[in-house]
Amino acid sequence: MSVSTPNSPHCKLALWLGAAGLLATVALFPYVIQLTPQKFSALHKPLWLVVSLASLETGLLCFAFAWLGLYLGASLGLDAPWLRAFVYRRPVQGESPARWRLAVLFGLLAGMVVVGASALWPESAGQAGYIASAVSQAWRGALASLYGGVVEETLCRLMLMTLFVWLLSKLRHGQAKAWMYVAAALFAALLFGGGHLSFAAALGMHAPMQIARIVLLNAMVGCVFGWLFWRHGLEHAMLAHFSADIVVHVVAPLGFS
Repeated sequence: MSVSTPNSPHCKLALWLGAAGLLATVALFPYVIQLTPQKFSALHKPLWLVVSLASLETGLLCFAFAWLGLYLGASLGLDAPWLRAFVYRRPVQGESPARWRLAVLFGLLAGMVVVGASALWPESAGQAGYIASAVSQAWRGALASLYGGVVEETLCRLMLMTLFVWLLSKLRHGQAKAWMYVAAALFAALLFGGGHLSFAAALGMHAPMQIARIVLLNAMVGCVFGWLFWRHGLEHAMLAHFSADIVVHVVAPLGFS
């Protein structure tokens, strides 16, 4: 598997990730609008303008943070090797197809754990009122899954986790140790879990147990994505995240309908 070096180009790959982040944000809006209709009904701006501005902002953020993550990760072995090979027309060697299946399997298992824990630890009853139908939720959830796989992995794993490893490596004169990757994955996962609280608040979920559930479950699956990023590259974390979200946002609504 090819990896980047300190002299590798990063801008073009970061642009691709930024563009993917922009499109994934556009795809997220049908899901968000369905879950929080009261928020959008109170808007004083045209919906197309709100979607365009938010998507552009996210795309630029993904581009900037992707470039930073790629730049800092070049000396740490943290990269997006398959995407790099595609963008820069380079061969990828030494990659086993079994790793892609492993990423999907881990993602599906993580999604099933989240669904199972949610059934034992239910969310606020008020959220159900925003769901028009299982089919409607499922197709919107499928589109929203792109946001998790692209945007959240670019920001939380490629940028945050890489940044934490880079900072910790400075304590050892630039030498990154295995414990640094583990610590960075845990820290990034906790921030990933906390990052879901604002959306939960918009759904009326303020109780301490609900907050704990959101942070802990997302942090748990975030650790899985972090390990895949460390060992196999960003694309495997993206695929696992997308697979987990498909279980949570598509399979579960259809299965429990």
